[in-house]
Amino acid sequence: MAEGPNIVRLAALIGDNARAAALSTLMAGRALTATELADAAGVTRQTMSSHLAKLLECGLLQVGRQGKHRYFRLAGPEVAHLLESLMGMTPAAQGSQPLTGPRDQALRKARICYDHLAGELGVYVYDGMLGNGVLRQVEDGLRLTDHGQLWFRRLGIDTHRVSRVRRTFCRTCLDWSERRDHLAGALGAAFLSRIEELGWAARLEGSRVMAFSEAGERSLRSLFGGVDQEPEPPIRCVR
Repeated sequence: MAEGPNIVRLAALIGDNARAAALSTLMAGRALTATELADAAGVTRQTMSSHLAKLLECGLLQVGRQGKHRYFRLAGPEVAHLLESLMGMTPAAQGSQPLTGPRDQALRKARICYDHLAGELGVYVYDGMLGNGVLRQVEDGLRLTDHGQLWFRRLGIDTHRVSRVRRTFCRTCLDWSERRDHLAGALGAAFLSRIEELGWAARLEGSRVMAFSEAGERSLRSLFGGVDQEPEPPIRCVR
C-alpha cells in the first residue's frame, strides 16, 4: 500500500460531471443556492443536493444560511487553485477550435479565478510584474521585492496589510486557457479588488468574465511600460 494521502475519493468527487459543473460555476467566487447550481449543471435540485452533501463532507465546499436559503461556495482559495490547475492540465479535444464564440473569447481574455484575475490579461499582469521587478521567482515560490512594495503602494494597495491576511500571500496559479501562470494568493485578490475599485473592469452577472472598458484595459497595460518603471497614479474610470 503506497504511503501518503489517498486522493482516490477526492478525484472521484471532482470527476463526476454534475459536481464538476457545480465546482466550475463556483469558481466565479460567488455563493449560490442548490437550485442555481442544479440549473448550471443541468440536473434536478434533489440530485444536486446529494452532490453538494458529498462535496461538503469532503471539505471542498462550505455553506452558509441567509434567511430561508442556503448558499454554497468553494471552501477556500486552495480549492480554486486545485480546480484551475486541473483545468490547465486538461488537453483540448482533438480537432477542437480554441475559440468557439464571442462569449468564450471574453472568458479567455479576462475572467475571475475565485478571487483573482485570470485569462490573457491575468497572464499579462503576472509577466509584467516579473519583467518590471515587482515580483521575483525564488526557489520556494514568489517574493515581493522592495521595489514591488513601492509599486503596489502607488497603485493604492498596502502590501503590509495584505500580508496579514490568513492565507498565502502570493503564489502562481496555472491558467487553464493560456497554459501559463497568473498571480494568485492574497496579493492577487487585492490587485483584482483594486481594478474593480478603479472602475477599470466589472464582473458580468452570472459569469466568470471580467469585462474591461477600453480605458480600463489601457490603464492596466500602462502599468507595465518598462523595467523598474513606477506605475503612474491610477486613473479612476467612469463606466
